[in-house]
Amino acid sequence: MPAIRTETAENILTITLDRPDALNAFDRAMKEELLAALKSAARNRDVRVVIITGAGRAFNAGQDLKERVAADGAGAGAAADLGTELRERFNPIILAIRQLDKPVVAAVNGVAAGAGCSLVLACDLVIASEDARFLEAFARIGLVPDTGSTWFLPRLIGYARAAEMTFLAEPMDAATAERVGLVNRVVPAARLGEEARALALRLAAAAPLALALTKRALNHAFESDLASQLELEAQLQAVAGRSRDHAEGIAAFIEKRPARFSGE
Repeated sequence: MPAIRTETAENILTITLDRPDALNAFDRAMKEELLAALKSAARNRDVRVVIITGAGRAFNAGQDLKERVAADGAGAGAAADLGTELRERFNPIILAIRQLDKPVVAAVNGVAAGAGCSLVLACDLVIASEDARFLEAFARIGLVPDTGSTWFLPRLIGYARAAEMTFLAEPMDAATAERVGLVNRVVPAARLGEEARALALRLAAAAPLALALTKRALNHAFESDLASQLELEAQLQAVAGRSRDHAEGIAAFIEKRPARFSGE
């Protein structure tokens, strides 16, 4: 059976991690299918926004340890070296999210642990259920935070809180995550899907090229000094300023009507 479900409607691709009996933990099939879905979204002009969520009571519990134990027991070389597994299967997912020129929204319905927490951190916007929990669980099994956690966490919540989350491996509740800047918004569990879709619809109605260029600028800002960031803004603004979407935005403003952006 597929490890994810996808649905496209109103320019929104919803990817649902669909192994609820395993708390949507990553097995090999899920990694491959999620990466393929993200690559497909990058090629599909009809997709303007991506939502990632989980089926059942969890968002994603990280690597499926049972799968790894089974592989280890199958004989020498059956389970990939952890570094190889990250390079070949986990890291490409994170890079695909950050390089996708469309907003990616995480709708976190329950626990997001280990690589599942890293997946959330890589998304552009995070809307969380009151039931959500965020857990950097790696220290509990003698491992180092991976899949981008050591890069995203200090930038999102500061070094001290990042060290606390990763060293102590204690769960952070949704309210705390919102307060420290890990998530954008917390909503009642029953309204998570509705609220995530409403946010995605707002993004889908925005100018696709402008959002893509803005995401590029925000990505660059993490490693940039002010002078080079100012120059990048000037370059990207020159591109946006020549677009049909910019002309449409000006016309809509003057005519006092909603803009109809085409992404051109």
